[in-house]
Amino acid sequence: MWHEFLWILSKGIYIILHRTKTKIENIGMKVSNSISLKSNKELAFMKEAGAIVADVMQTVVSKVDPGITTKELDDIALKEISASGAKPAFLGYLGFPACFCISVNDEIVHGIPSDRKLFEGDIVSIDGGVIVNGYYSDHAVTVPVGKITEKLDNLIFDTRKSLYKAIEMCKEDNRIGDIGNAIESYIIPKKYGLVREYVGHGIGRNLHEGPQIPNYGEKETGLKLNNGMVIAIEPMINIGGEKTVLCDDGWTVKTADGSQSAHFEHTVAITEEGPIILTENGDKNG
Repeated sequence: MWHEFLWILSKGIYIILHRTKTKIENIGMKVSNSISLKSNKELAFMKEAGAIVADVMQTVVSKVDPGITTKELDDIALKEISASGAKPAFLGYLGFPACFCISVNDEIVHGIPSDRKLFEGDIVSIDGGVIVNGYYSDHAVTVPVGKITEKLDNLIFDTRKSLYKAIEMCKEDNRIGDIGNAIESYIIPKKYGLVREYVGHGIGRNLHEGPQIPNYGEKETGLKLNNGMVIAIEPMINIGGEKTVLCDDGWTVKTADGSQSAHFEHTVAITEEGPIILTENGDKNG
């Protein structure tokens, strides 16, 4: 999950959130643009948060079927998180009204769960996180609803593949540009629209921390990666063009041309042993 406020905050400008008059300094939420290196103890908390959200995601995905509503899926997520003893990371965050973001077809990210039913042939992106001992995780997958077209199946496969190519770049002394370049160089030759207006982010005691992790870039450019950094990488890929529109609810982001979109995300730690995916449990969908 990422919202436009982080980019604006990095420019030192206050943002008006969701058509309110509330400045970001007064909303009572933890937002940080600093970069922190996590200790082994902190990484242990984040591993626990990652494992929980991965398990919850697997349960929610198993319930995706024609006829279920996105609100019903969100209710399942909240029930599973509560049973785990963790806290939902998104519920109430900057006013977000649900536990998970659930986005269907041309909705790229930040879809608000509702009474909308899923139909055979849809694709649905599910994005969620949890908090354990004050530390966050963030994870997203896109899955089919019943049988989908080969074109959509390829979109899901390629978006997920681009995420894992980016994760391979998460090694000490590589740079942020290497991560984005891995996604861009895989996606662009396939003639997809690569979303550039929304990006990944650092994560830790705050859901959104520095640095920003674009899904595009040049090799060997940008901030150097250090052991102890934890980042959320989240390619968002469209069947059509890359342009986006923000809906009237102030949250849901759609493709400008109405084409379908896929979204995958993992929380990844940079360590001496290489990248560790904190939000993976072996589920083939993640």
